[in-house]
Amino acid sequence: MNRAWPLLAACGLWVAELPKVFYSKSFPGSAPAYAAITLDKSGRADYKEAADDDNPLTFQLTEKETAQIFALVEKLGRFTRPLEANLKVANTGIKTFRYESGAEKNEVKFNYSLDADARLLWEWFERIAETEQHYLRLQRTAKYDKLGVNQALLLLEASRDRGRLVAPQQFLGILDRIAKNESYLHMARTRAAGLADSFRKTAE
Repeated sequence: MNRAWPLLAACGLWVAELPKVFYSKSFPGSAPAYAAITLDKSGRADYKEAADDDNPLTFQLTEKETAQIFALVEKLGRFTRPLEANLKVANTGIKTFRYESGAEKNEVKFNYSLDADARLLWEWFERIAETEQHYLRLQRTAKYDKLGVNQALLLLEASRDRGRLVAPQQFLGILDRIAKNESYLHMARTRAAGLADSFRKTAE
């Protein structure tokens, strides 16, 4: 018998039992019409744009980012109380927060909330969604539309300048590949190298 199996099984069980927070927004007519993020307390996260997507984009948040998000979850009582403001405001999409830890599972839905902590948590997940949409756009253009890569990088750069990116180190692999590949436009390669350099400095 392989002595590593009990240890591996225990590790797998530990990972499975980590507290998780889930966020989704359903907003038909917007792009994307649906987005969902699942984050566990180790910082491992995934992003999908369809509820039945079995191949989500997986990434890692920093320890600091993860701690800030879970601190807000605790401030919100792990979603055990209503967050909807019940005001006559424009539809901004149905947001869902869900907390899972062992047998505990709490969920709350709202369109608009006046709770400051709920709005901060909502903003965190919107920034994560924006970041992953940039990643998917850059990944797609790098593979199928090399002339469009510079525009995708410009959009990524604009979000960086507005402080909208979360865990930007996830872009380093694709940015380095673009910067070193002469089949892309020179301006795109230069911009990719500059972004990669700034993201590395952020990680220091």
